Amino acid sequence: MKEAARVAASSAFTQWILTLDQTAGHGRRGRPWTMPKGNFAATLLMFPNEPPQQIALRSFVASLALFDAVTEVTGRADALALKWPNDVLLNGGKFAGILLERGANHLSIGIGANLAAAPMASDVEPSPFPPVALVDEMGTRVTPEAFLDVLAPNYAKWETQFTTYGFEPIRTAWLARAAKLGEPIRARTTKDEHYGTFEDVDSNGNLVLRQSKGTLSIPAAEVFF
Repeated sequence: MKEAARVAASSAFTQWILTLDQTAGHGRRGRPWTMPKGNFAATLLMFPNEPPQQIALRSFVASLALFDAVTEVTGRADALALKWPNDVLLNGGKFAGILLERGANHLSIGIGANLAAAPMASDVEPSPFPPVALVDEMGTRVTPEAFLDVLAPNYAKWETQFTTYGFEPIRTAWLARAAKLGEPIRARTTKDEHYGTFEDVDSNGNLVLRQSKGTLSIPAAEVFF
């Protein structure tokens, strides 16, 4: 992400930046993220000219690209699920995370994925979704470079859908791969906790919970099953 910001100051070309040795990884709100050797850490640098709310929906685009890339390299999709707002689960554990950061003139989409090893639970934030690795869960070995060769065209495919047809086809595809859709979940915001049935993701990307008094739309939260 830092390298993308540096490049964006003198370049306006959309490009992927891949590192094999990430030393300052972080997640949402500066939370810890570590990268054991052989794992994937890359940032897609873009220069979209859209309203902020539209730009933020690319976390769903990236989730779909990750889902399809893993399906392509393993030949299986049954163990994968997308967790709102920006995680990819593998056999119920956290396999990958997505982080969007906006600069003055650019968007950085950071993606971290545990290809070769799961970090120690003590090295990441406490979570009911323990980190898991692709090689351990699926028996598939893939290098970061080879994974990017699969991820990049899958992202381009979904980006074309997004820029051509808007969020609706992205939303529909994401919901078809969503974890716990139609089931009870808990959503924790910075101020409150909300319980309800995961009913939908609306046209703005908000989580929609069905509660006894009606539906509740939540723009940002941590989700627990």
